Amino acid sequence: MKVYIMTDQEGVAGVINSVDFASPGARYYEVARELLTLEVNAAVEGVLEEGATDILVVDGHGHGSINPLLLHPQARLLAGRPMGYPFCCDSSFDCAIMIGQHSKANTDGGHLAHTGSFTVEELTINGISLGEAGCNMLFCGYFNVPMVMLSGDLAACMEVKALVPEMEVAPVKEGIKRGTGAGMTAETAVGYNGAAIHLHPIKARELIKETAKRAVRRRAEIKPFRLDPPYELVSITRRKQDGTPQMKAVVHSNDMIDLLNKPRRYQPISG
Repeated sequence: MKVYIMTDQEGVAGVINSVDFASPGARYYEVARELLTLEVNAAVEGVLEEGATDILVVDGHGHGSINPLLLHPQARLLAGRPMGYPFCCDSSFDCAIMIGQHSKANTDGGHLAHTGSFTVEELTINGISLGEAGCNMLFCGYFNVPMVMLSGDLAACMEVKALVPEMEVAPVKEGIKRGTGAGMTAETAVGYNGAAIHLHPIKARELIKETAKRAVRRRAEIKPFRLDPPYELVSITRRKQDGTPQMKAVVHSNDMIDLLNKPRRYQPISG
């Protein structure tokens, strides 16, 4: 069994905020790398126990966050930049998993909720609001690979189950801020939903391992997430405190991978 593991950082238990954890030079960046890598290892251990023979881990966080010295030795690692869709996913994989995923922008009850960056207000494909998790599910589905599990904040778990109800989820923390924050500036969005209740990292890893085992065991019951062409992607940015207005980009394609990779040319939203 061949398993694909996409990772992010902001959905990891113990990752408190973006400023201190998310980028090189931040005071807890190395802590975040360790926390993420150990959550990934828990998933690797789970799928190995269910018979996985080939595991590819993708370092999907913008600045990179996997510590290769700590990564489980049975996993291969895709890391470095530039990197783009489909992140070396192909039809040879039996299933896919997401570890450390956060909820999309403007999610009520999310933690560090954003879509690609905190400057994005909304992203839709064919009129369906999607975050990074949904886009990951789509590029895996392009190759008929089911995304069978997500670990992250509770709102991210609910987000993917709304798209594929059969998916397994491992909520490792829960945002406590109510309200979507729609219409706020990009600068305000960074700290808007920064408070959450976290599982202890050891308990989070135990949950991830058991959920990963169950997810790959049930992989035949979980369908890939797909949308039918033609495709229209609409991305809307937040206004900024310097007076930059909201911007909008519209992209069209008949191919999902092409759509996700196409440059987005933003224009101001009039009125």
